[in-house]
Amino acid sequence: MSTGQRSRGSRGEEGAEEKRGGGAAVNETASVIVPSTNQSEDALNTSAHLLVRSSAPPLLSTSAPPLLSSSAPPLLSSSAPQLLAPQLLSPSAPPLLSSSAPLPVSESPRRNLWLFSARTDLSVFLGSAVVSLVALWIGARAGVLYGDAPDWAWVPAVLLIDVAHVWSTSFRVYLDKDELQRRPWLYTLVPVLGLAIGVALYSEGELVFWRVLAYLAVFHFIRQQYGWVALYRARAGEREALGKCIDAVAVYSATLYPLIYWHTHLPRKFWWFLANDFTHVPAMIERIAAPLYWLALGVYASKSLYGWLVKREGNPGKDIVIVTTAVCWYVGIIGFNSDYAFTVTNVVIHGVPYFALIYWYSRTRMKQTGGRGVYRIFAHGPAIFLVSLWAIAYIEEMFWDRGVWQDRSWLFGSPWEIGALKLILVPLLALPQLVHYVLDGFIWRRKNNPDFAFVEAQDVKMG
Repeated sequence: MSTGQRSRGSRGEEGAEEKRGGGAAVNETASVIVPSTNQSEDALNTSAHLLVRSSAPPLLSTSAPPLLSSSAPPLLSSSAPQLLAPQLLSPSAPPLLSSSAPLPVSESPRRNLWLFSARTDLSVFLGSAVVSLVALWIGARAGVLYGDAPDWAWVPAVLLIDVAHVWSTSFRVYLDKDELQRRPWLYTLVPVLGLAIGVALYSEGELVFWRVLAYLAVFHFIRQQYGWVALYRARAGEREALGKCIDAVAVYSATLYPLIYWHTHLPRKFWWFLANDFTHVPAMIERIAAPLYWLALGVYASKSLYGWLVKREGNPGKDIVIVTTAVCWYVGIIGFNSDYAFTVTNVVIHGVPYFALIYWYSRTRMKQTGGRGVYRIFAHGPAIFLVSLWAIAYIEEMFWDRGVWQDRSWLFGSPWEIGALKLILVPLLALPQLVHYVLDGFIWRRKNNPDFAFVEAQDVKMG
């Protein structure tokens, strides 16, 4: 979104002629003083003689100050390099229309540093982090902070946010006929090849399948946080290479170091998808990464403070993304060792901003298409959009629970005995996640997506 300012032009001096005598002569004088400098000297002198006619008004009368007397500066002398030279008034006077004279400068428009709006950005980025931290306090009060996520936390965090946000990509791609026709090969091959690769991996073993999917998900989660930082940089017009490097190192450190800690302290009491889906790495890697982590965040904090306090320029949205990412990932993975803490700090700050992005994009497309197709549901706010996603997410999780997990029959119904069909069902149910992870690396790149006029940036990835 952008804001515009209407420039204000200064009006001429109305009524000036009523305040001074000889209005006609003044106008005639003006016509002489501002001719083209290419006019010949004779023509200029002839015009000057017209000013001292006997019928001239008092402005140029003999009793008036000798504007053109012999002692006056040579207004039209041959020695003057040009009519509007500094000698027009006096040798010490500043040039009337010199090229070095300062020109009026209009007030520069105020920069819009927010992606959506100040209120929306603060709600979806800062607000989602606050909700995550408040959920930790609620978990401590409820006695579940160091245990598994109970159903009352699993439903809003996993079902309504994590699973639902995956399906929101369909509004961006598969429910948009124009977008689908623009890149049919990409949008067809990704799910087809994804399903084939998924079946092949699952046939090699359940752990192989989930481990590959877990690392793909980790890559997606990390890249999305970097994508937000890149968008905020582009919105603020930040182009310096050093600043980009500091920002990138900071956001990658905020996500990678907690993951390194996790890998060096296995087994933990929580996991990404299922137990043992991460592999163990030597503890020495974490000892090397720790000081680099703190150094990266310290350098970013110093750069940000310098911008705010010295240069009087800051990027509040970018600061919020990096700080909340660092806090939530550190607290959820390192600070606590529980499924509940990891769930509430991981999925909320990831899914809620993505909802906002899809909703913003869909509202923009609704205006572009005149409300045709699926985008007509966005005419009356986000309610239908969210309810649709929640319904789809429930159906997907019903198949997962009844056919695979079989641990929430109170919500999804009695288990199914599917036997060998798991080889097809599991990769098929995981396909929306896989497509979401892969396509996010394409659909938010501005140079390849003309409808994504989000910020004036040359190349921004969101996943």
